[in-house]
Amino acid sequence: MIRTLQFLILFFCLNLCAQNESTLNYAEAQVIVKFKADLTQGVNYIDKFNDVNLAALNDQINVSKYEIIGNKKTKNTFLINYDSTITVEDVVQLYKNTNAFEYVEPNFACSGNGIPNDPNFATRQWSMVNDGTFPLSPATVNADIDMDLAWDIETGDPNLIVAILDSGMKLDHPEFAGRVWFNSSEVLDGMDNDNNNYIDDVYGGWDFANSDNDPTDDHGHGTNVGGIALATGNNGIGYAGVNWNSQIMAVKILDQNNSGFYSWMADGIYYTVDNGAKVMNMSVGGNSPSATLLDAVDYAYANNVALVVSTGNGDTALQYPSRYANAIAVGSTNPDDSRTSPFFWDPNSGSNFGPEIDVVAPGNYIYGLSYSSNTNYNSYWGGTSQAAPHVAGVISLMVSIDPNVTVDQINAILIQTSIDQVGPISEDIAGFDNYFGYGRINAFQALSSNVLNVDDLNGNQNDVSIYPNPISVDGKLNFLNLKPSLYDITIYNISGQNVTSFSLEVNSQVTSTKLPQLDSGIYFMDINDATTNTTITKKLIVK
Repeated sequence: MIRTLQFLILFFCLNLCAQNESTLNYAEAQVIVKFKADLTQGVNYIDKFNDVNLAALNDQINVSKYEIIGNKKTKNTFLINYDSTITVEDVVQLYKNTNAFEYVEPNFACSGNGIPNDPNFATRQWSMVNDGTFPLSPATVNADIDMDLAWDIETGDPNLIVAILDSGMKLDHPEFAGRVWFNSSEVLDGMDNDNNNYIDDVYGGWDFANSDNDPTDDHGHGTNVGGIALATGNNGIGYAGVNWNSQIMAVKILDQNNSGFYSWMADGIYYTVDNGAKVMNMSVGGNSPSATLLDAVDYAYANNVALVVSTGNGDTALQYPSRYANAIAVGSTNPDDSRTSPFFWDPNSGSNFGPEIDVVAPGNYIYGLSYSSNTNYNSYWGGTSQAAPHVAGVISLMVSIDPNVTVDQINAILIQTSIDQVGPISEDIAGFDNYFGYGRINAFQALSSNVLNVDDLNGNQNDVSIYPNPISVDGKLNFLNLKPSLYDITIYNISGQNVTSFSLEVNSQVTSTKLPQLDSGIYFMDINDATTNTTITKKLIVK
């Protein structure tokens, strides 16, 4: 099996779904076949195309390429490309007549979720899809996060809980209908039934500003932030959030003046983690370091909960907790991809910068939801507060695809897939810089990376493992449960390009080797047994 079969098939499918250019309801000159089960151990189904009858048929229709699709364990399903003028319907019947296949069918077309039907999406949500015509600011085509493409991959797991730690949220807004978190372990009876130290926290979350069970927004900041990440898309009203389906937990840590205390932030983080959220956004910050706040941030990390925070709007050094290593710090960009400095509301404002920043995302002129009306969609905000929920939303889609993804892997994916050098060369240099971090996030590339979860890409890999993973750039990699043999190791980057190859001789159950120099990022490692010519593939994260 060639490497392009493993990497290109995903992008082929995504492009077909997103573009849907054919007037037919299926692709021309392509069919999909699945071989009938062969219980012979180690059978290579692609060799079956060499059987006499199939080989003759392949010649008749002039097959140009086979691509493995579907189940990467069995590898018994193929997309066949041919060059003759025989109709797809006729080719389907010809393959059916061989009696070799469980099914044969056209490669049907599809249309994705791409452009949602929310009425304000096309004209106002430049951060999602930017055509260069945004009226309030200079705008550049594609200075966005490619959500139209990303939604063809994932729109959110309804079982996932995403928390917004802010001034609360308008829980009865139609954009959140049916999605507000409900604590099924609690009963509204004046008692702490679930023993989480919060009485009657049944619906929505908790209000730490007023010490009660009603995290309703009384300022507006939280509803705007929460809507960016989580407003239901493609529902014919308002706007489309990044994540359309996941559960919404509102944790109020700011009062009606949009102010709060570190104790509220810390309590909010612990509450969020302990009550099941896997992603949280905290567009909040202060200027003083705090051991209490650091402990809370590290608690989220230790429990594999992604914490996304804004860097601040003072056009200066980052605020806390965005300076802490285990928080994902997000700065802001304009519709023309420049760093936001200033924001529209103050000539002395700007997206904070410094060595602790991770990535940037759109954050200026961000239209959103109102905390005081279910029908007013005419207000917009600007700040790193608006940039952060774009990132939190994308991360929630990553977790929707792979619930086992770790915070370290999420960081590696963001680093690998963000778009570098989008801003002016005076600030945005190649690689990491203090103004743009690793670049502007790209939702489509991030989800494309995460969907290539190859823990069981092929072969029997359940017993074979590599560790540590993630590994440092100068670390030694251990291989566990490789049987004694000579192995050819090939490492590919996320685009499928061969970056290095080497041989490994295994004489015992555990073998270790120092890897060739690799840049930080996500890689795929083919481990080929030179004796049996069988290959397994592992995902490798270099930090």
